[in-house]
Amino acid sequence: MAALVISNFALNSLKARSNVRASSPRFASKGIIRSELVVKESRVAEVKNGRDSLEICRVVNGMWQTSGGWGKIERDVAVDAMLRYADAGLNTFDLADIYGPAEDLYGIFINRVRRERPPEFLEQVKGLTKWVPPPVKMTSSFVRDSINVSRKRMDVASLDMLQFHWWDYANPGYLDALKHLTDLKEEGKIKTVALTNFDTDRLQIILENGIPVVSNQVQHSVVDMRPQQRMAELCQLTGVKLITYGTVMGGLLSEKFLDTNLSIPFAGPPLNTPSLQKYKRMVDAWGGWGLFQGLLRTLKEVATKHGVSIPTIAVKYILDQPCVAGSMIGVRLGLSGHIQDANAVFSLILDEDDVNKIQEVSRKGKDLQRIIGDCGDEYRRA
Repeated sequence: MAALVISNFALNSLKARSNVRASSPRFASKGIIRSELVVKESRVAEVKNGRDSLEICRVVNGMWQTSGGWGKIERDVAVDAMLRYADAGLNTFDLADIYGPAEDLYGIFINRVRRERPPEFLEQVKGLTKWVPPPVKMTSSFVRDSINVSRKRMDVASLDMLQFHWWDYANPGYLDALKHLTDLKEEGKIKTVALTNFDTDRLQIILENGIPVVSNQVQHSVVDMRPQQRMAELCQLTGVKLITYGTVMGGLLSEKFLDTNLSIPFAGPPLNTPSLQKYKRMVDAWGGWGLFQGLLRTLKEVATKHGVSIPTIAVKYILDQPCVAGSMIGVRLGLSGHIQDANAVFSLILDEDDVNKIQEVSRKGKDLQRIIGDCGDEYRRA
């Protein structure tokens, strides 16, 4: 890769930030502007990069489950459920242009918030969407038109956060797309630019090109600790934060699957959703169902001690990891709910004994970084 030309302004900006950690020999700073995370309280995190900032709830409502495969979503029932989550303080929603009706549901929801809630309530609600484009030429007009579709569907003048995904690193068009997204941010059509499923090397390249991303959304759970390897090292250097998904593994990390044997037909709960099937493959790669049962028993022991559920422990453990700003729990709007479990996360404190117990069993599994690769590589390997 050709050497990057760094402006004096960028170098001076970097030098002026005394809290930049430049001790890592693996990642050169090269003019990267450091982003920041401020946890204002246990519930809220403020992610910043330069002039860009966004407050999010640290437990994020994931809306992949509206895209089909989890049960039929009724529009009005789903929007009612979104209001219940927001009323309970769980006011940050993660969606995508490819998640079926997710952006449209958010648009209906946000209009009800405008009509039925006070202005200060509206200011706290956040919609974090994703753009997952096809591998075509990333022209300014194509990027602008695509983002305008999301703005229209969500019925907002400015997207709170646009998280960008790219399928093929052999195609360098991701840098063109991100530069156009940064232009749209400067125009006020996007408040913050972020990434989803980018690996560590590409994240560094993006930052070196002066693109002010505030976060990278990655798979992260007590089973999948890959983000705490190379990715966390770069994030600690630059201040970019992580928003995590798969943190409860589609529901596998729950009492429902404790003391079950999936090798016997019909003996355990069915793996009848795309997320359960996806994360069962992660369990298999990590160490298999027997070892996973040992993990569930440990999590249940810790959960019983604190009077909470296994998913609450699983989410809190990841929220306590370095560089994590928020963790996602998927919502099956109108079909099931997790408001009580999610809110229990904010008052939960895991002590040293809890952490040691979880780490002991987590480390018995295989190193998924060696098996799968870095963050997001599961989407780019055959």
